[in-house]
Amino acid sequence: MNKLLMGIMGVVSVLFVAGLADAAPKIKGKPVEYTAGSMVLKGYLAFDENIKGPRPGVLVVHEWWGHNEFARKRARMLAKLGYTALAVDMYGDGKQAMHPEEAGKFSSEVMKHFNEDGKARFLAAQEFLKKQQTVDPANMAAIGYCFGGGVVLNMARQGVDLKGIASFHGSLGAVQAAEPGAIKAKIRVYHGGDDKFITPEGIEAFKKEMTDAKADFKFISYPGAVHAFTNPDATKLGLKFKLPLAYNAKADKKSWADMTAFFKEIFKK
Repeated sequence: MNKLLMGIMGVVSVLFVAGLADAAPKIKGKPVEYTAGSMVLKGYLAFDENIKGPRPGVLVVHEWWGHNEFARKRARMLAKLGYTALAVDMYGDGKQAMHPEEAGKFSSEVMKHFNEDGKARFLAAQEFLKKQQTVDPANMAAIGYCFGGGVVLNMARQGVDLKGIASFHGSLGAVQAAEPGAIKAKIRVYHGGDDKFITPEGIEAFKKEMTDAKADFKFISYPGAVHAFTNPDATKLGLKFKLPLAYNAKADKKSWADMTAFFKEIFKK
């Protein structure tokens, strides 16, 4: 009897462990293409194959370096949280900058023509994500890093239909200042307290603009963190190009945890 019982318990244990394995995230990431007018944009889609049915979708807008592995990694991290994420391409053809001068040229060109080209590329990505079988089009958000943070904030200013926006060490300047009541998305801004690219006056102007626009926003500053604090490669890039960039593990972890809680709130997960 004892041997029989032990045998049954062994089978049950195997089945239980197998069940846990099946429930573990099975992240699929794949390159995708979509278009904005005649421009081909090369993104990256990530989702958990073990989740059945549609779930919230999140757009990830890259740093000024362009669509790279860092943006793809963040898309996979979002997939592990239970979302379908699209790392977007704002430059076209998946272009990446190898030098700050080139990155500055690419990013400034988009922002200079934001109301035409930049906005169209963001909306093209949003429409592409909406059409994915794994996405609930009524529940979407966007996050952005550096240049990408500026992109998502400017889309929020223009009333993009998203539940939430999160900017990580993003630029704060407005292409077009938000009108009262125009902003639909709830906003979180994660800022490095020692970021040399953002002036105190720029921060105060941003806060005043959001308050005047009656936006639901929260601005969080991390003491000691500088620009690009979420990117593990930032310290190396800062040294290479003599720029005030550096990774800050503490600020990275805290900002991601806050964003995770924020998304649970807006998606009621």
